[in-house]
Amino acid sequence: MSAVEGPRPAAPSTAYLDELRAQTERRRAAFVPVESPFEGADEQDVALVRSAAQSLRDDVVGLARVIHAHPEEAFREHRAAAEIADLLARHGVPATVGSHGLATAVRAGLTAQGPDAGGPDTAAGPTVAILAEYDALPGIGHACGHNVIAAAGVGAFLALRRAVAEGLALPGRVLLLGTPAEEGNSGKEILARAGFFDGVDAAIMVHPFGYDVIDHPFLGRRRLQVTYHGVAAHASASPFMGRNALDAVALNYQAVGFLRQHIPPTDRVHGIVVDGGERPSVVPERAALEYYVRSAHAPTLRDLSQRLEDIAHGVALATGTTVEVTWDPVPFSLPLRTNTPLAERWAQHQAAQGRTALAGGIVPEILAASTDFGNVSQRLPGIHPMIAVSEPDVALHTREFAQAAGGPAGDRAAVDGAVGLALTALDYLADPRLREAVRQDFEDGGGIVDVPGYFD
Repeated sequence: MSAVEGPRPAAPSTAYLDELRAQTERRRAAFVPVESPFEGADEQDVALVRSAAQSLRDDVVGLARVIHAHPEEAFREHRAAAEIADLLARHGVPATVGSHGLATAVRAGLTAQGPDAGGPDTAAGPTVAILAEYDALPGIGHACGHNVIAAAGVGAFLALRRAVAEGLALPGRVLLLGTPAEEGNSGKEILARAGFFDGVDAAIMVHPFGYDVIDHPFLGRRRLQVTYHGVAAHASASPFMGRNALDAVALNYQAVGFLRQHIPPTDRVHGIVVDGGERPSVVPERAALEYYVRSAHAPTLRDLSQRLEDIAHGVALATGTTVEVTWDPVPFSLPLRTNTPLAERWAQHQAAQGRTALAGGIVPEILAASTDFGNVSQRLPGIHPMIAVSEPDVALHTREFAQAAGGPAGDRAAVDGAVGLALTALDYLADPRLREAVRQDFEDGGGIVDVPGYFD
């Protein structure tokens, strides 16, 4: 019997997004551009690095385009890592590909004495890391714009390398750190636990978006797997002899839905059924769900996790089943902490590129996702500003955003991002007052967090 296609799903209303967009435009019209109270690097050094970054435009755009054209999913980014290493080599920079347990991680280093392969160097003075991501999404490629992230990070590092070759006395060390597997995983946390960020004093990167923003919320995220075990039985002849694991899954899903009314508006829970039994004639003896669990603050993420665990066990009791609760099959991500003094320097340099980087709260904070850079920012000072590559109504993780990231706007963002990252890194190394303010801001925000043990 042939299938009959029913009506198409109703198109979601855009009314709420329209209101958010109007709200953002009202706030943006009244926005006073961000300024920094710190001097940063010497004006001549800034001009030298800016010129070097602009001269590398073809290399930066070329890298963004080739990574975009050959998307690779998490842990499989072999071509992207090789392209980065090859570009560095053409500029006389040795790189380490494969590091701290991940075959597609990349490291390179730079001091006033020249480039190196990114190994330990405790005598180099203050150290700032420029991070690059380059993994893609299944099916829709670089719909989060990681090709732009990679090109901006590599371009920033090469701009500083060229400036050093032209006489810049780099007052510390810069590391280029290529970090695989951000999408759906937590490559940075895997690397961090293996010592990848040891010796780094601050970390900076940039992420594509529909707006230029210095501080946009990124939620902490955990993954929860809930598996119920019941008793199989004939669903028609003797259903009373069964204990239905699918009923437990259905009840769990409903209970989590009811929970949503009673959690903070910055919390998110979204899940799918990954196993619902074998066939309708058998009472399912096994069924399972998987959830992403998110929150804007680490303590509220802990609270939400406990409530979901309570639901899982309560449902097992109600349905006569047993339950397995598995948290974090890959490392979790904690919320992002933005270092304000560093972010202000980024805004200053983006203004010189013709971009007005908005402060936090201008773009509605409800438009929030997650990143494993959050874990880095809980260990050391960092920034993760957003750079516009698309119109504001184009969402991340869509084919439309992938197209924008691989087009002229993505090219421009990669170059502007390279300039901003290079100059922010230079400011950090050159200005002791800025470094002290960065350290104090980090301490005021809670200091170093024991990330691996946070939910123990």
